[in-house]
Amino acid sequence: MGFRTVFVKNGETLRVKLDNLEISKNREYFVIPLSDIESVILEGEQTSISSRILAKFAQYHIELIVCDSKYLPAGVFLGLGQYHRSAKRAIWQSNWTEEQKQALWTVIILRKINNQIAFSEIANVDEERLETMKELRKNLKFGDESNREGHVAKVYFNSHFGLGFTREDDSLPNACMDYGYAIVRAQMARCVVAQGLLPMLGVFHRNEYNSFNLVDDLMEPFRPLMDYYIHREILTKEDKYLTYDSRIQLIDFLNQKIKIKNKKIYINQCMIDYVISFIKAMEKNDPAYLLDIDLINFVECEGK
Repeated sequence: MGFRTVFVKNGETLRVKLDNLEISKNREYFVIPLSDIESVILEGEQTSISSRILAKFAQYHIELIVCDSKYLPAGVFLGLGQYHRSAKRAIWQSNWTEEQKQALWTVIILRKINNQIAFSEIANVDEERLETMKELRKNLKFGDESNREGHVAKVYFNSHFGLGFTREDDSLPNACMDYGYAIVRAQMARCVVAQGLLPMLGVFHRNEYNSFNLVDDLMEPFRPLMDYYIHREILTKEDKYLTYDSRIQLIDFLNQKIKIKNKKIYINQCMIDYVISFIKAMEKNDPAYLLDIDLINFVECEGK
């Protein structure tokens, strides 16, 4: 499996040369072995890509992310047949019970809320608001039937960005979160497909028009990690919009380290291990097998 994320800007030309990806612009050439590449991000409306390159990406299990005119990731290309027993796994996945799914969802949401509270404490959010989030967490029920997640999210975002803030605002924090979450979502989709899971069959999300319901379920605990990373790396600057350098920095989130079971690993590897642990939790019918994605373990690896 590759380890490089390749960012292709507007007007650059791509072609496959032997088993390498060649990128050229203004008579400058960059050659990268396909076996080294984990994902490619295309930005700009003047960059074209051939079916031969797409076939090679599929062969090497390279994820392709295409951005729109606002530089936001808009589409993902993933090769088929990355898992050797995909049919068997698909049948197994379709037989998950509601009780199994709700049990996993309860743990996923609890850990997301834990991370939101941890980041809020780091950011010195008002004590009264922290207590409100903690009280909501205490009232979390099986399957989050009372939507504590949604209530915590409202307090959380208003605490960090002001009472009038909504996720639909045209603001730098929202631009960062939209871009950052899309990067996490694309990487999670890659991990899910690589393990033979059907990304459209989730444990909570079940929108018939969403091809990534399971991906959206599993990425939830990673969102506050991205929020903290945005706060640390971008919002402390004086930029008024999402710059090219900031977009590169958000992509680099996947190359940050986190401590898992007393071992420091990169976020992209952590996500693979996380999906594998999710499968084990479903197989054993025990949510305790799901890796705990803990913000504090991410913060402690900062700069190391």
